[in-house]
Amino acid sequence: MSFLDKIIDKRIARYQSDLLATHYAEVENMYRQTRGWRHDYRNHIQVLKNYAQLGDLEAVKAYLDELAEDLNTVDMALKTGNKMTDVILNSKISLARSKEIQVRADAHVPVTLTTAQIDLCIILGNLFDNAIEACLKLPSKERMIRVYMEMKNTQLYISFTNTTAQKKQKKENGRFASTKGGGHGYGLVRIDTIIERYQGYIRRGSEDGAFTTEILLPQ
Repeated sequence: MSFLDKIIDKRIARYQSDLLATHYAEVENMYRQTRGWRHDYRNHIQVLKNYAQLGDLEAVKAYLDELAEDLNTVDMALKTGNKMTDVILNSKISLARSKEIQVRADAHVPVTLTTAQIDLCIILGNLFDNAIEACLKLPSKERMIRVYMEMKNTQLYISFTNTTAQKKQKKENGRFASTKGGGHGYGLVRIDTIIERYQGYIRRGSEDGAFTTEILLPQ
């Protein structure tokens, strides 16, 4: 291995570590909110009982409306069937929606996968982060991310499409260039490396106003 290859490997490893740290922070925040809501559950019930005893049905209704809105911020928006996938996607969906990005997600994943959890985290985390980054360059009403996951025979199919302010991109040396600046291209390299290791398939497509990534991972 050349000296340059060693430097690149170190940078990729550091990028992977930073990605996982960021992801786990997002997940911890989501579960902290969930634990907080559960902790307050008895207090909410007591307040509702008091309003009911007073016969104040308007107060009961108003309080229930507040609880419903609060619960929407911590409830899992997507349940795929696979716990790790649920954790990753829901933390990113929550992050995207906090940035006024519309997310449409449809995912059906087996309970168990042969793909290592850390690899799944890197793939999905990078895809979502890249999609969010692209959407933020658009007015809020034009921001959208579509996620689709399902099994196709013995392969896990993953599709990400996001709106973008860019015109149709051209490939350079067989790949689309990162638009994030120095260092950020390692996320794309990391995804490609994982797909190659699993002998999977990846295709990236660019059109005016949209960017799509499709992946097949043998299971």
